[in-house]
Amino acid sequence: MDTYQQLRVLAEGLGVAGFGVTSAEPFNGVAETIKARREAGLVGKLQFTYKQPDVAADVRQSFAWAESIVVVSWSYMPAAGSPGAPAPGQGRIARFATEDHYRGLCDALTQIQQHLVAAGWKAEVLVDDDRLVDRAAAVRAGIGWWGKSSMVLDPRHGPWLLLGSVVTNAPLPVSEPMSRDCGTCDACIPACPTGAIVAPGVLDASLCLAHWLQMPGTIPIELREAVGNRVYGCDDCLEACPPGWKRLVDVPQGLGHVDLLSLLAADDQALLKTYDHFYIPRRRPRNLRRNAIVALANSTALARSDGGIDADGISQVIAVLAGYLGHPDGIYRSHAAWGLGRIGGPTAEGLLRYQAARERDDSVATEIRSARANVAKSSTVRSTLHPGTDSADTGSIANEEGHR
Repeated sequence: MDTYQQLRVLAEGLGVAGFGVTSAEPFNGVAETIKARREAGLVGKLQFTYKQPDVAADVRQSFAWAESIVVVSWSYMPAAGSPGAPAPGQGRIARFATEDHYRGLCDALTQIQQHLVAAGWKAEVLVDDDRLVDRAAAVRAGIGWWGKSSMVLDPRHGPWLLLGSVVTNAPLPVSEPMSRDCGTCDACIPACPTGAIVAPGVLDASLCLAHWLQMPGTIPIELREAVGNRVYGCDDCLEACPPGWKRLVDVPQGLGHVDLLSLLAADDQALLKTYDHFYIPRRRPRNLRRNAIVALANSTALARSDGGIDADGISQVIAVLAGYLGHPDGIYRSHAAWGLGRIGGPTAEGLLRYQAARERDDSVATEIRSARANVAKSSTVRSTLHPGTDSADTGSIANEEGHR
C-alpha cells in the first residue's frame, strides 16, 4: 500500500467526510479574486486570507519545500443537531459552534501529519490559517465544489463541513476535482436574511451576520434586527441548501440554545471557559455580551408582540439592559440603548431619558436619541392597536425618579 492509500485509509478510519490531495502549485486567479473583492468593499472587517492574498493563494511562499496538500473535510452534522423553535430569552449558536467540532478534524490532521513525519517527510497542519485559502484547496483536491453561497459543498453532507489541510513535501498523487456544481439551484441567495450573497459565489462580508457577530466594535444598527436571537454564527444559507437537507433529518433537538440572561450575568472567566472554542479576539468576551444584548432585545420584542412573554419577564429583561445602559463600556451602553428602544414602553423611555442627560460619548448619545425615537414610534403604534398596553411595564422596575 503506497503512502497515499495509507493516508486515505487512516483518514477514513478516523471518520472524515472527505479526503483528497492537490499539488502545492499556486491557485490560479484566487489572489486576484480576493484583491478584487477587497477593492470592491466586499470584505467588511475581515482579515485572515485577505491580509496577504498572494501568500494565501501560494502555499510555497510559506513552505518552500511543499509538494502536496492533503485536504480533509469533517462533517459536524448530525452531531450538532437543531435548535428547535426559539423561545423568549434564548439565544442561538450556529451548528458549527455548538461544541468544539474542530476537535475531530484536528485529530485526523494531526495523525496524518504524524504518519508523514514518521515516514521521513516534512508535514505541517493548517486549519483556519491565513497562509492557505482552504476552500480553494478543498475544491481542487476533489473534496467538494464551490457553492453559490461561497461555501464548499459535497453531495453527501452539503455545506455542513469543516476544512483542514496538511502541507507536505511528499510527492503524492493528486485527486480529480468534482465535475459538478449547483446547477440552477440558488436557494441560498434569497435565504440570507441581509442579502449578503450579492451574486452566485460572491459574499459581501459587510452584510454577513456571522461576520459581524465575530467582529469587535459596533454591530451596524441597520443589521441588528436581522440578528434575531443569534449569538454566534448564522445557518440560514446552509439550511436552505438542498444537498444538506438529509443531514437535518432525525437529529438531536434543542442543541445550540443559550440562556441570554445567564450569559449576561456571567463573568469573563466563566464565559471564556464555556465558549473557549469560539473565536474571541484578545480573549475578551466583550463581543459575546454585545451579541447577547442584541439577541435578548430582539427575542423579547418578538415575544412581546405575540404575547409570548408576560410583564414580569419584560421587567427582568429591561432590568438587565438598564444595567448595561449604565456600564462604563460605551459598546455595551450603545447596544443596550438600542435594545431598550427595540422593546419600548414607558420604563425603557424613562431609562433612556435618564441616561441621555448624563451621556458624554457622542456615538452613544446618538444611539440613545435613535432608541427614544423608536420607543415613541412603537408606543404610538401599540396605543393605536391595543389601547392601554404600554402601562404594563410602568411599575416593573424603578422609574426615572427612582434612578436619580
